[in-house]
Amino acid sequence: MENGVRLVVDGMTGVGKSTLVEILSGELDLEPFNEIFEDDNNLLHKFFHDRKRWCFPMQINFLNHRFKQFKEASLLNSSIMDRSIYSDSIFANMYKDLGYLSREEFNVYQSLLNNMLEHLTPPKMIVYLKVSAREAIRRIRKRGRPDELEVEDSYWKKLHGFYEKHYSDFILTNVLYIEVDELDFVKFKNHRRIVVDEVLRKWEDINLYSLTMSLK
Repeated sequence: MENGVRLVVDGMTGVGKSTLVEILSGELDLEPFNEIFEDDNNLLHKFFHDRKRWCFPMQINFLNHRFKQFKEASLLNSSIMDRSIYSDSIFANMYKDLGYLSREEFNVYQSLLNNMLEHLTPPKMIVYLKVSAREAIRRIRKRGRPDELEVEDSYWKKLHGFYEKHYSDFILTNVLYIEVDELDFVKFKNHRRIVVDEVLRKWEDINLYSLTMSLK
């Protein structure tokens, strides 16, 4: 599939992905494509009350919608996404490790994911907002969303570890890692400028390299 997804912003829950997508869409003239999770069967809520029972259908539902969203974003001329299918396996790997997904369920999930990715082209660049587990939890609590407040700290710490592992091994596209523990780009304009400038430098380097390779 021809890919119009130029940039994906990813990172832990509460780290500010949606805000950065909005900022960068203006700076880079990209069409913003925010994460929208359709959950007609209330699977996420059911999962947090009976994790082994509802983990597999919830995860497959997430995967299906992320595949759909990436395809839709790919059809736009130049888009920027808030999270994507390329980080969906973070959650599945964690749930397998925790025993919420059986080996058989995980194998079905992995086979489906691999089949889906064969029909997609990775984004040109991923911005990974790095944050400590402690800071991530502080931001989640400060944000105060009811479903997130019900989740125990150990869950967020575990998720943080799997996020870090996923992006330490990631090789499918260019990744820019930005440490944001001490940056509040939602609130402070100077912090916002620091983050945007880092992204612009990396973006220009990637485009220059692509142009150089195309001329060879």
